[in-house]
Amino acid sequence: MKNRYVGAAGLALVAALVFAGAEASARPAKSVDPKVSSIVKGDAAALGFDPAKLDVARQGLKADVASGKIAGAYLLVGRKGKVVFEEGFGVQGPGQTAPVTNETIFRIFSMTKPVVSVTAMTLVEEGKLDLDAPVAKYLPEYANLAVWQADGTTKPAAQPMLVRHLMSHTSGLIYGFVQPGSPLGKVWAAGGENRNDLPNREYAKVLAKLPLKAEPGTAWNYSRSTDVLGAVVEVAGGKPLDVLIRERITGPLGMTDTAFFQPEAKRARFAEPAKGDAMVYYDYAKPTPFLSGGGGLSSTAEDYLRFVLMLAGDGEYKGVRILKKETLLRMRQDETTPAIRQAGAFFPGRGMGFGLGFSLVLDDTVQRPGAGTFSWWGIAGTEFWVDPKNEVFMVFMVQAREAAQEYQRKNRGWIYDALVK
Repeated sequence: MKNRYVGAAGLALVAALVFAGAEASARPAKSVDPKVSSIVKGDAAALGFDPAKLDVARQGLKADVASGKIAGAYLLVGRKGKVVFEEGFGVQGPGQTAPVTNETIFRIFSMTKPVVSVTAMTLVEEGKLDLDAPVAKYLPEYANLAVWQADGTTKPAAQPMLVRHLMSHTSGLIYGFVQPGSPLGKVWAAGGENRNDLPNREYAKVLAKLPLKAEPGTAWNYSRSTDVLGAVVEVAGGKPLDVLIRERITGPLGMTDTAFFQPEAKRARFAEPAKGDAMVYYDYAKPTPFLSGGGGLSSTAEDYLRFVLMLAGDGEYKGVRILKKETLLRMRQDETTPAIRQAGAFFPGRGMGFGLGFSLVLDDTVQRPGAGTFSWWGIAGTEFWVDPKNEVFMVFMVQAREAAQEYQRKNRGWIYDALVK
């Protein structure tokens, strides 16, 4: 256990990202001490929050635990690198007595996507991965893709799927399991989308045989794109995805509790939902060959905060640089257009865009976080965001699939109502 409490791109930018000199190819030579907490407390009022209004969040989460809506949750809010609110609520699961803490391990599902996307961008910095290259450069089976037609037939894709299409969910791939009754969803299910008995490279071959919902680059569809990106990263990086993430992200940042699967010895810290769902709530300690780049990691609030603070620090945390500032800026550029957003399904919402691994707030007159905020969430309700305009960051952990979108709304209300200056 860790010790706790110590208190659209221009050409020049693209050229900087693909530069493969010695400086760009070097991975972090040192690591953040995992024994020193990422949670550094600050005074809420001094940092512009009304403590009484933050208490509304506290009372709301306490009420949800008391009613049985959730077993437990953890909310962390900070500004300018300091944490102004952090508290666990309830217990780690039904019938348990262990309280939720910053060391409770949660399935973070799609909050895996930003981690894998950042891993991919470290390879871009080294010249090992090209954002504008066809996916087929790394996975040859993606050279001959087919696009689903309204009448149930397919036709050859007219343009290639690019690596950046995977990172921005404009690849044409889908999540068939979220639309299981649709004709295309049924084709995907029959074609093996839900298999977990194959390693990433073989799983990507299964998806390559399935029809795309749209031409690459023309529509935003939330999808298995980051799972395919995981296979691309393995090819470009020459190692398994879990090793690359450990070497490039979690190891240097001291994220010792973030992994695709957890050892049995940590089971006492696993969070479980108040309401079971066998499709979603897998056993953390039972590995499968498939390492889902789109949703396979579990983590703690303290661990994931290290990743968030690195993002808030323009790619650096406690002297350990993971990405160059210009690389992170590239990730935060909108890859969508109004036409792309309207053509797809499950887009984050009004006033939003999507970059390379993150949703983006484009218009803060219709979204509470400041313009430029980048974030993502997981199907069980976990969420994070970094708001550079207001210098605010947050991490929320829960296992409540049915209330995921509700907590997104609540968190925005609680936090920005309390930000008074």
